Amino acid sequence: MTRADGSEDRRTRGSVRARGNSLQVRVFAGKDPVTGKDVYLTESVKGTDKAAYKAADKVQTRLLAEVDAQRAASTTVSFSYAIDEWLRTSDLEDTTREGYEGYIERTIRPALGKIQAKKLTARALENLYADLRRCRKRCDGKPFVEHKADGEHDCKKAKCKPHKCSPMAASTVRQIHSIISGVLNAAVRWDWVPSNPAKVAKKPQQKPPQPDPPSPADAARLVEEAFVMDDDWGTLVWLVMTTGVRRGEICALKWSRVDLDEGVIEVRRSYTLRRGVGKEKDTKTHQMRRIALDTETVVLLMEHRQRCEERFAELGIELTPDMYVFTGVRKVDPTVPYSPHAVSSRYKDMAERLKIKTHIHALRHYSATELLTAGVDLRTVAGRLGHGGGGATTLRVYAAWVAASDRKAAELLGSRMPKRKPKKSAD
Repeated sequence: MTRADGSEDRRTRGSVRARGNSLQVRVFAGKDPVTGKDVYLTESVKGTDKAAYKAADKVQTRLLAEVDAQRAASTTVSFSYAIDEWLRTSDLEDTTREGYEGYIERTIRPALGKIQAKKLTARALENLYADLRRCRKRCDGKPFVEHKADGEHDCKKAKCKPHKCSPMAASTVRQIHSIISGVLNAAVRWDWVPSNPAKVAKKPQQKPPQPDPPSPADAARLVEEAFVMDDDWGTLVWLVMTTGVRRGEICALKWSRVDLDEGVIEVRRSYTLRRGVGKEKDTKTHQMRRIALDTETVVLLMEHRQRCEERFAELGIELTPDMYVFTGVRKVDPTVPYSPHAVSSRYKDMAERLKIKTHIHALRHYSATELLTAGVDLRTVAGRLGHGGGGATTLRVYAAWVAASDRKAAELLGSRMPKRKPKKSAD
C-alpha cells in the first residue's frame, strides 16, 4: 500500500508476530543491492502480553527509523564475498597481494567466510585471534593424526604424524587483523555494514622491535672480508653500511641517481623478485630521499664506476646513466640488477664463515644505531632511513639507542655548565 505522498505505508514495512513466548518484530529494509533479495531487520521482545506489544511497537518504530536514516546494513552478502570484492578493487603491490591471499585462503576464509558481513562482531574476531594464538590450525584440543594423503593410505609411507599445536605468532595475527579490518572498512564505504567491528576488537599486542646490529668490531670484519672477496662486493656492503638503505633499494640504484660531485645518492625505487621475475617498484614508504655520502664513500664509488667502465668496454658496452650500479657476479649485464636474494645469500655465507650471526638487514640497524649513539638528531636519522611519521618509527625501533644518545647529550650539556664553587665550611 502506498500513501498519497508516494511513501510506503508503515504497516507494509513492518510487522509484529508471536513466536512462542516472545514477539518478533520484522521490518523491511529494502532490496539487497548485490543478491536482489528482500532484506529484513528483526528483533525479539520477551512476552506476549499487552506490555510486550507496546515494547514491540517501540522496537518497530526504532528499526523503521534506522532504515529511514540508512543506518541499517543494506546487504546480506557473506564475508567471503566482501573479501573477493576488496581484493578486486584494492591497489596492492604484487608481493603484498600474494601474501594477503595466502593469509586469506589458509586462515580467514575458512574461519569467517560463510558469516554474513553485517553479522561479524568484535567478539567473533577476538575468538578467532585467541584460537590462532593457541593453535594455528584451530584444533579442538583433542588428539588427531595429520594425514599427508587423501583417501585410504599407509600412514607410515605417507609420514603422517600426530597433530601438535603450533601457536601463531602475535605479529602474524596482527597481520590477519589488518586484512580483516581493510575488508570491513571497504564494506562500510559500500554501505554493506553499518560499522567496522575490527576497530574495537582487541588484537595481540605488538612486541617492541629488537634490532640486533653487528658490533663495530664485527662490522669492521664484515666489510674487510667483503673487499677481500672482490671490490664490487666490498663497495656494495660498504654503501649499505654507511647509508642504511634497504636491500631492494641498493639493488635498484642506477648511476643516474648517483651524484659524485655533490656526494649524494637518490633513493627512488626498490627491486623485488617474485617467482623468478624481477620488477622495480616504489620504495617501502613510497617516498624519494636524498642521502649524503662521506668523502671515502664517494672515492669508493668513483673507483667502482671506473671498474665498471673498463669491464663493459671489454664487452663493447658503454656505461650509461640508466644502468644499474651493482650487477650480478656470474652474469655481467648492466641492464639487470644484482638479485636481492643473491645479495642476502652471499652476505649470509660470508657472515657464517666469519662466525658472525647476522644478516644484510642488520647493516641498516648498524647505520641507524651508530648515528644515534654519535648524537645525530632523530629526524636526520629517520630521513636517511626513509622512515615516515617524522621520526616516530625511528623512535619506536631504536628507542634504546635514542635513550643512550639523550644520556650523552645530558653529559655534554652538563660539562658546559659553569662550575659551582664549593661552600665554605662553618669552621
